[in-house]
Amino acid sequence: MGLHRYSVAMPPPQQPKAATHPELEDRGLSYPQQAFEFIEEGLRYTVTKVHGAVTDAQSCRHVSGQQLCEGLRELAVARWGMLARTVLRHWNISSTLDFGRIVFALIDRGQMQRTDDDTVEDFRNVYDFRGAFEASYRIPAAS
Repeated sequence: MGLHRYSVAMPPPQQPKAATHPELEDRGLSYPQQAFEFIEEGLRYTVTKVHGAVTDAQSCRHVSGQQLCEGLRELAVARWGMLARTVLRHWNISSTLDFGRIVFALIDRGQMQRTDDDTVEDFRNVYDFRGAFEASYRIPAAS
């Protein structure tokens, strides 16, 4: 699964239904379903980038919180370009810690796995969103 080029498009203007997760709701946090789907897609992208194609279904294909954050940044920039930060903000994601909160909600739901050493703190301050999504973006040259 390689990185694909996507057309730049904003999410639909209507507010998507927020995913319900009791721990997130208790903290006053909610993320729409698209945010959870993006994290899952970003995990697949990052695992493939770090470990390559699946050759042994039993092999460990773990990635760290930092690696996942970097993969999510790459995927977001590839998909939405300069609008990446705006799209993520539309989904209530404004820091790498938000990525971690979504990951751990997916772990709690049984949709992702973790090692004993993984914590949500692994996602704290991995990078600054403004610098990561705006300063690093370069408009691709026409070929």
